[in-house]
Amino acid sequence: MHDQGLPQELIRAKRDGQALDAEAIRTLVAGIEDGSLGDAQLGAFAMAVFLRGMDAAETVALTEAIRDSGEVLAWDDLDLPGPILDKHSTGGVGDLVSLVLGPWVAACGGFVPMVSGRGLGHTGGTLDKLEAIPGYDIVPSRVRFRELVRDAGVAIIGQTATLAPADRRLYGVRDVTATVESLPLIVSSILGKKLACGLDALVMDVKVGSGAFMPTPAKSRELAETIAEVASKAGTPTTALLTDMSQPLAPCAGNAVEVREAIALLTGERSDGRLLEVTRTLATELLVAGRLAASGDEARARLDATLASGAAAERFARMVSGLGGPGDLLARPEAYLPEAPVRRVVHAAQPGRVQRMDTRALGMAVVELGGGRRQPGDAIDPAVGLTQIAAIDDPVDAGHPLAVIHARNEEDAERAARRLRAAIDVGEGHAVPPTLIHDVIRREAP
Repeated sequence: MHDQGLPQELIRAKRDGQALDAEAIRTLVAGIEDGSLGDAQLGAFAMAVFLRGMDAAETVALTEAIRDSGEVLAWDDLDLPGPILDKHSTGGVGDLVSLVLGPWVAACGGFVPMVSGRGLGHTGGTLDKLEAIPGYDIVPSRVRFRELVRDAGVAIIGQTATLAPADRRLYGVRDVTATVESLPLIVSSILGKKLACGLDALVMDVKVGSGAFMPTPAKSRELAETIAEVASKAGTPTTALLTDMSQPLAPCAGNAVEVREAIALLTGERSDGRLLEVTRTLATELLVAGRLAASGDEARARLDATLASGAAAERFARMVSGLGGPGDLLARPEAYLPEAPVRRVVHAAQPGRVQRMDTRALGMAVVELGGGRRQPGDAIDPAVGLTQIAAIDDPVDAGHPLAVIHARNEEDAERAARRLRAAIDVGEGHAVPPTLIHDVIRREAP
């Protein structure tokens, strides 16, 4: 048995490769949350976990301790007539799934209290996209958040101070101690926050490819399997999908341009594409897991019906107006969503077909335009980004550009154009478009 009173003894045990029991992990997380575990000790603990790893039982215990370090949302008192459902993605470029999936699942009878994050690095953040909508309040009161989940079925907001506070401190230390890539720390950070939302089921979208968070397909698969297993053992049935990020998911990347794309999908203006397919697949898993549909076929039929009827769009409109945004955003998006002053159409150096692309580099082009952050505190320009991004195997020639750049000035547009041409390989002959859904990993709660 470890000496429960001495954090350094618990850190020593982990350093030496011993497994920590749940009580020891709760002691350490309590110290992270109340500040009694110093920064030096916290850094040492993170490094010990990074170097020695954690087994499944330890990772479950760490996840549960982070989840329980603050408020765990309870919904019983609202007598909601459906399950509490949510989705999380490891992030990517042109990935605006949350904006469409939340209202879509709500229209099918689910309740979606989605606590989202900001973008960092090459990936876009859901909160940054929503803040492109004038007036949208990402930090409503707890009362308003609960009311909106009840009344609209969906509310997408930022992390509150009371949800998984231990994670905020641990996350900050990981960033400056070179321990970000540790699988147990990644999994417990993602799930600690998500499971604090009192979910009946979760679906996880883990990206694979040149724009993915994990460096290799094998690492992506390991993350997906670990998340599904740990969340399910922590009591929340979770399905993880491995989905493609070797090209942007939508034909656009940026903040206002992605909100515009979400509106196009919800209103039926756009009715096909990779983004819709991934979103429908994730939503199907949620409806089945939440017992809102008896089978995948029934779930898909229900999703198609609520999209066609406008019910999903109506939920999105209700969420936006309920959080302070304009009441007629869906009817007049151009009146509210900011547009960049400079538009530059970028063509390939020679005609051909798109063979492959460095998706991460495309995301960084958006960051350089001002649409993302180099540092956590950086301001974001919601108007800039890319649209009409060509897909793998698309022909590119005088009539079909690589993309259209939306920039603040000509200098930024020129720099982004150079980055774009370098990131997209064009050649002769057809390329094989990548598989969109690589695998579905299901785990039942014990």
